[in-house]
Amino acid sequence: MVPEPTVRQLRHFLSLAEHFHFGKAAEACSITQSSLSSSIKELETVLGAALFERTKRTVVLTPLGRRTIDAARDVIGKLEDLTDMVRATGQPLAGELHLGVIPTIGSFLLPRVIPGLRDAYPDMKLYLREEPTQALLRRLKEGELDLVLMALPYEIESLELLEFANDPFMVVFPRGHKFATFETMTPGRMSDEALLVLEQGNCLTDQTLAMGGLNNQGLVERFHATSLHTLVQMVDNGLGISVLPKMAVDAGILRGLKLDFRPFSSPKAFRRIALAWRNTSKRADEFRLLGSFLRDELGTPVSGA
Repeated sequence: MVPEPTVRQLRHFLSLAEHFHFGKAAEACSITQSSLSSSIKELETVLGAALFERTKRTVVLTPLGRRTIDAARDVIGKLEDLTDMVRATGQPLAGELHLGVIPTIGSFLLPRVIPGLRDAYPDMKLYLREEPTQALLRRLKEGELDLVLMALPYEIESLELLEFANDPFMVVFPRGHKFATFETMTPGRMSDEALLVLEQGNCLTDQTLAMGGLNNQGLVERFHATSLHTLVQMVDNGLGISVLPKMAVDAGILRGLKLDFRPFSSPKAFRRIALAWRNTSKRADEFRLLGSFLRDELGTPVSGA
């Protein structure tokens, strides 16, 4: 029998094709660097051709390696679909479920809902991965994840979406600030304030600045931080104001700090919380069931949901 690539080898190949660094690729796969290197060599031996050009400092895809990426993703995706189909014949939300979640949702929503989720579906074995949206959607398309818990708006292709809740935005400011005299906020009232946001490319930052013309505000201050906890510390130190999702405020992110907050007057000042999965998945009914559970737990459903 002619040797064929294994799924393990293809996953390792895709990881190295993403990171172009053996150490980082191995870490992403939760294996040692030597194991990853051996796996790549085995794959190249099976294929009878080099997929990477290696030097002491660089890793570069060969032309064949570049052409192999889409084929590898397709193989892994179809295998995941087959697994989903088999799982779907059993009890709903039973067995393994690989869920990706973005950082601005994970630490605030999951502690709130996981205890109830375990009680409702005790046979589910939940694996969580927290990363930025772009990385999670890539892993979803490659079959490493079953679904992703994310925030909208965000440009998405070839995936099925279930929006199940709205998460209103809140303006956060130091106690004693002039904003404390208002019951609600408008973007216009913030025009002469230093607005602190997360690093460029963070989806929460993009969603915040797109609201009410804040992206045209001249005093936007960006910090190289991916944590909302760091951001509120900046506000607490008097460096400016910020906009946070209500989910984070409800979870106690302001606890112990001398900060106050106000909602926006606009009913459209919110991000939309959604689940995303491959449109070929056979577990769509299960994922909708999970969305209904999260909607009920969160208590701020999308209009009409």
